Order: sequence, then structure tokens, then C-alpha cells
Amino acid sequence: MESVFQWVSTYGYGAIFLLLMLGIVGLPVPDETLLVFCGYLISKGKMHPLGALLSALAGSWCGISLSYTIGRTLGLGAVHRFGKYLHITEERLQRVHQWFDRIGHWALFVGYYIAGVRHFTAIVAGTSKLSFPSFIAFAWSGGLLWVSTFLTLGYFLGENWKRIADSIHEYLLYASIALIVVALCYYLFLRRRKIANKSR
Repeated sequence: MESVFQWVSTYGYGAIFLLLMLGIVGLPVPDETLLVFCGYLISKGKMHPLGALLSALAGSWCGISLSYTIGRTLGLGAVHRFGKYLHITEERLQRVHQWFDRIGHWALFVGYYIAGVRHFTAIVAGTSKLSFPSFIAFAWSGGLLWVSTFLTLGYFLGENWKRIADSIHEYLLYASIALIVVALCYYLFLRRRKIANKSR
């Protein structure tokens, strides 16, 4: 993590853009902690607020759009080719697409706050053939809120930024795991009820 801070301190806005783009795509970059650190640097006058905001937005938007493009161009073909080895049938894939049509747009919006979900929802959006304008409306607005939240947090936390940022990262991870478990339990419940109804 220290190397991430060193990159930002040395290369400034370019490092923010690159690190956030790679983090959103799925590489192990501590995105929220990075943004809080940038907010702290703004409070110390070591970064310009607009420069930090624009570079962070550009990185997050490019990263999420790259994940969408991967899903749009490669994701569906890869699923069709290798899905049988993972027990992913055409029927299951169609159910994912139907779910995404119902609430997936909002998953793009709030997915930034859930560890391991940001790039996955964008890939599913791509495989679902969600139009790019619709994708931008939800994913980019979510990115704007996410970036603004953690930059503002870092600005007001002062010297306590690192301790609190570490706690936030930990709590977000626990919350993400809990949310995934709840979603899985809900899916299993619906599946069991459907099987029960068929057997009557």
C-alpha cells in the first residue's frame, strides 16, 4: 500500500488516473484508501481539488468502461465457449440478463461501494448488451458520487485519514461479503420455491 502512496506523491494526477483505472478493472489497488489519501493531500494544499477530482473521475470512468467493453466484445463469447465447464447454461445466462434488465442498472450505480463488484457488474452489463448511453448514465454517475465521497472524507479527516481509511476499507469488505451471502441465500430460496411449485 505504501508504494501506492509513493506513486501518487511522485507522479501526481497521472498516478491517480492509472491506479484507479487498474483498480476498477480488477487489479488489487486499495481504491478507497487511495482516494482518501488524495483528499488529505488536497487539505494540505499539495493537490488541486479540481485536478484530483478530474483525474480520479477519468480513471474510474475509463476502468469501468473498459470492463464493459470486455463484456461486450469478449465476455459473452468466452461464456458460450467455456460455460459448459463451469455449468453455465444458456438458460442460466438468460436469467442473469433478465435480472440485469430489472435491477442491474442500479448495481452499476452502487457497485462502486462493494468490493469485487465494480468490474463484474460492468462486464455483465456488456454481455447483456446494455446500450452504452444507459451504461454511462448509471456507471459514470455512480463513479462521480463514489469519487466525491472519499475525496471529501479524506479532506475532512486530517491527520487521522489513514487509520479511518483502513477501517472503512475493512468494513466495506465485510459489508460486501454479507451482501453477497444475502443475495446468494435469496437466489437459493427462490430456486427452492420454484422447484417446490413445479413438484406440486
